[in-house]
Amino acid sequence: MSRTVGGELGEGLAPVIPLFAERPVAERVEASSPIPWNTTWDDDPDEDDEYVAYDEDDGYDACGAIEREIAEKNLLKRLRTRQLSVTEARAVVSVRDLGPDDVESVIEAFVRLGYLDDAALAEQLVHIGVDRKGQGRKVIAQAMAKRGIPRDIAEAALAALPDDDLERALEYARTKTHGMRDLDRDTALRRLAGQLARRGYGGSIAFDAAKRALDEQGSTPGVRFR
Repeated sequence: MSRTVGGELGEGLAPVIPLFAERPVAERVEASSPIPWNTTWDDDPDEDDEYVAYDEDDGYDACGAIEREIAEKNLLKRLRTRQLSVTEARAVVSVRDLGPDDVESVIEAFVRLGYLDDAALAEQLVHIGVDRKGQGRKVIAQAMAKRGIPRDIAEAALAALPDDDLERALEYARTKTHGMRDLDRDTALRRLAGQLARRGYGGSIAFDAAKRALDEQGSTPGVRFR
């Protein structure tokens, strides 16, 4: 499964949102090709085939439609710079003067488009935590919780990880031992195990990985811990 985060998500996919017609953004996007951003503030509504005139007595809420349009634009702008969870997106939309039903309508439209996908975001956070930051499950789980990803989705993403925490902890520990050559072994072991624990590796895994990494470093000719 190939998904992107950050600025890559939503680039060139901004939907055209009409100001005078209460239609969700999902109905305006053509998935087959990128859609440039187009303003909906037309000077001459007669030039817009989809312009709909509303009578003051037909119950149409012009202010509500404007608020929704602004909320959708704001959310699209945020998604161009960073992938958001559904919880984060709801917070962005809720800033505008919209009722709960309208907020959920906007969120549902973006979910249908694939602009919001908690499962995809969870996978990306796992990938970043493991491959780029060398983090353990605990810290990755905390990162997902902080982003508002539901627990069941977070657990499913973590369950897909191979059971290789010790190997990953050892790989990270090896990159840190060179800076501890001037320390006595007990101090080096304590500091290295602490670094691993802060990265989300359990106590026993952190200690074992630190010990093995220091043993390997100490066995290198010319390298000795005080």
